[in-house]
Amino acid sequence: MRAIRAAVVQAGSVLFDSGATLAKAERLIAEAAAGGARLVVFPEAFIGGYPKGEDFGARVGSRTADGRKLFRRYFEDAIDVPGPATERLAEAARAHGIWLVMGVIERAGGTLYCTALFFSPDGALAGKHRKLMPTAMERLIWGFGDGSTLPVIETGFGRMGAVICWENYMPLLRAAMYAKGIQLYCAPTVDDRDVWPVTMRHIALEGRCFVLSACQFVSGKIAGGSMIAGPLGKVLAGPNYDGECILTAEIDVGETAEGKFDLDVAGHYARPDVFRLVVNEGSV
Repeated sequence: MRAIRAAVVQAGSVLFDSGATLAKAERLIAEAAAGGARLVVFPEAFIGGYPKGEDFGARVGSRTADGRKLFRRYFEDAIDVPGPATERLAEAARAHGIWLVMGVIERAGGTLYCTALFFSPDGALAGKHRKLMPTAMERLIWGFGDGSTLPVIETGFGRMGAVICWENYMPLLRAAMYAKGIQLYCAPTVDDRDVWPVTMRHIALEGRCFVLSACQFVSGKIAGGSMIAGPLGKVLAGPNYDGECILTAEIDVGETAEGKFDLDVAGHYARPDVFRLVVNEGSV
């Protein structure tokens, strides 16, 4: 199997302005594709934004009128899936012949979800993953995903899926993705802590997969740290904390077989006679 160039985009949303953020995404997609990327991964909540530091006027047992108005503004800036925003993203993927993974805030009924969307080079919306477990205050503004959106998609150059931010600390979710044969493990995030790269390298080594982590960079709020790691835990690009950038690496998914030579946690290292994982892939 031939190697391909993959890119992770480290950039910040234009908060409360999805139109401007979409235009920014289109420019960054074109730049990554011009650099030879066939897979481009964006951060968590890129379209729709991550309102870091906002409390939406919430206290235990009470909410403020101003907080409700701020949530309304956030809600109105979220996107429908499918909808006009996904049509623009699909067209960008088609125009540049790339696989695209985009973090969005998805509006469905009266609820918002933190979602990763997958677009194929022919311009199709190939799948989505809704974050299963929002963390801390995120639970106030986002709903909970379920087992119906846990895809691992065949790209033609490897099997790809996404696990969002602190979902990566859910051992059974990681195990489910490994069991699906993931090779290109996308980790959109806003976690800019210096321990995050340790987590990414651990997952690459544990799953014997390529890990592509894209983090937002927002001056004074989110410091970046995007990176790419190989299936033996080697850092191939990043982590970068210097500003907005596009990180790239050559990826040969055949290397995942080299890694699984001595450790396949979903195969010869799994011990199914002792352990069993059951995944409910139905919707709630």
